[in-house]
Amino acid sequence: MIAHTPWHPSPPRLPPALLACLTERGSLTEHLIATGHPFGVTVVMQGMAEVAADEAQWLGLPPGSPAYVRHVLLTLSDTPVVAARSVTPPDATFWREVLERGGRSLGFTLFGELDDLERSPLAYCRAGDDHPLVRLARDAAGLHTPLQHLPARRSRFLRDGAPLIVAEAFLPTLERFLLS
Repeated sequence: MIAHTPWHPSPPRLPPALLACLTERGSLTEHLIATGHPFGVTVVMQGMAEVAADEAQWLGLPPGSPAYVRHVLLTLSDTPVVAARSVTPPDATFWREVLERGGRSLGFTLFGELDDLERSPLAYCRAGDDHPLVRLARDAAGLHTPLQHLPARRSRFLRDGAPLIVAEAFLPTLERFLLS
């Protein structure tokens, strides 16, 4: 079972540029594109996978149920800056089709192509090394040492009652792009 992560309604203390990115209620994709650096999406994993108990609960699934998961890295100038995890129930056909988009950013759909979405408030944490997003970030960077306490956020989108959880962890490399 994936370790439980404590999520909070208030963001952690961060430098102003990083805090603005973490608390962005609109499209993170657009926020990253606005830095002026070439933006990209790298799909790392997509398919059925184990989910944390709190994810299963938020999706309305029994504990221990698998779900449809997509892991991507958002890049600026080919440098990974955000690790993202999208999770939806296996029978959520609409969301599965949205997630099967290759390297196209999910943000373009969530914030530009769909008008009938409900979104939960953002929740925040400092993700530890046992969190799937931190493992994804560490593996992508080729690191063999732990990455501790990455600032992360998540929210749930609903369309016609079908849920999609989107969680994002912000890598240390992001800050230099926000300040340039």
